Amino acid sequence: MDTKEIIELGTEFLTPNYGRMPLALVKGQGTRVWDADGKVYLDFVSGIAVNSLGHCHPKVVAAIQEAATQMLHCSNLYYNQPQIELARFLAQKSSLNKAFFCNSGAEANEAAIKLARRYARLFVSSERYEIITAEHSFHGRTMGALAATGQTKYQQYFDPLVPGFRYVPLNDVSALAAAIGPHTAAVLLEPIQGEGGVNPMTQEYAQAARELCTKEGIALIFDEVQTGIGRTGKWFGFEHLGVVPDIISLAKALGGGLPIGCIMASDRFAQAFTPGTHASTFGGGPFITRVALAALRAIEEEGLVDKAAVAGAYLTQGLTELAKRYPTAVGAVRGAGCLLGVPLNISGGKVAAAALERGLLVNVIGDKVLRLLPPLNVSKAEMDEALQILDAAISEALT
Repeated sequence: MDTKEIIELGTEFLTPNYGRMPLALVKGQGTRVWDADGKVYLDFVSGIAVNSLGHCHPKVVAAIQEAATQMLHCSNLYYNQPQIELARFLAQKSSLNKAFFCNSGAEANEAAIKLARRYARLFVSSERYEIITAEHSFHGRTMGALAATGQTKYQQYFDPLVPGFRYVPLNDVSALAAAIGPHTAAVLLEPIQGEGGVNPMTQEYAQAARELCTKEGIALIFDEVQTGIGRTGKWFGFEHLGVVPDIISLAKALGGGLPIGCIMASDRFAQAFTPGTHASTFGGGPFITRVALAALRAIEEEGLVDKAAVAGAYLTQGLTELAKRYPTAVGAVRGAGCLLGVPLNISGGKVAAAALERGLLVNVIGDKVLRLLPPLNVSKAEMDEALQILDAAISEALT
């Protein structure tokens, strides 16, 4: 089928809850993707921060082929070695010793919320249930994660929401301190707000949150679904902030392109999950954990965390030059590593469409922030190509 036929069938048979580009992708290799008509694109969306190794990385493909001959699924009523090896790898990188595996970022945040609430009720006070999150945050679309999300546009018409959530401005220490009270069970924050516009947390705010949570004996949770696994130029976003949270949630890049979610927790907080308190039928199965471990080892062996930091600096420099070239249209770059946001004073949709026409996939948040999420192994030549296309796309959008 060609692109037109695929889009027509999709319109007929799929629910209309995605604002899709007029594009039907059929193949990916490295940083490139192909549409159904044979046109090639440079992919700076990466499945929204999922494909950190690019498309069809040979080590991931080999792991999929091998894992498919071993075992696809077994229940968590039993131990399986790949799950334990993946947990050990993540524990060694994060300094958080216990893992719970699930299937997505939203599920991981649900698990983090449940763990924090149960810990607070068991070990701090039976009155502790409230979770404080940040305005403009995004934690997922399941009902608990949706209630945690500090953006009303995602919540409209889904009320009544799960109660027990409060929102405060990001990076406002006094507002956070004022919000914490006798009902607070945890503080849940993103090191960099991805869906909120690529808004980084400051070190001062992170350290204040750490001190406040420690004083209250409650959990500091970092949602690392988008910032984790090397995306920011470090294994985890919290490493930029000089603090260690009690719980982190992971997904996206964790599976090398396949679905998996996870929380990592300290021994102290993990003890609140006793048998029967939480579970996931498919979470941490032997197939996906073999593949995820292969993806993480590839990132480590190829030095891609450090390369992401270098790529981020190079892209930031190039995007800053674009801002100088178009001072009325382009603002200062935000983010870290291969998670960058560029504020726009023109239509982001027009820029993205013009870039698409020229062979570059980019993502726009709220029509006003251009988000760049290239694979961690993006080359200098590919970054130069993307910057040239963006230059032309911005120029077209202005005219």
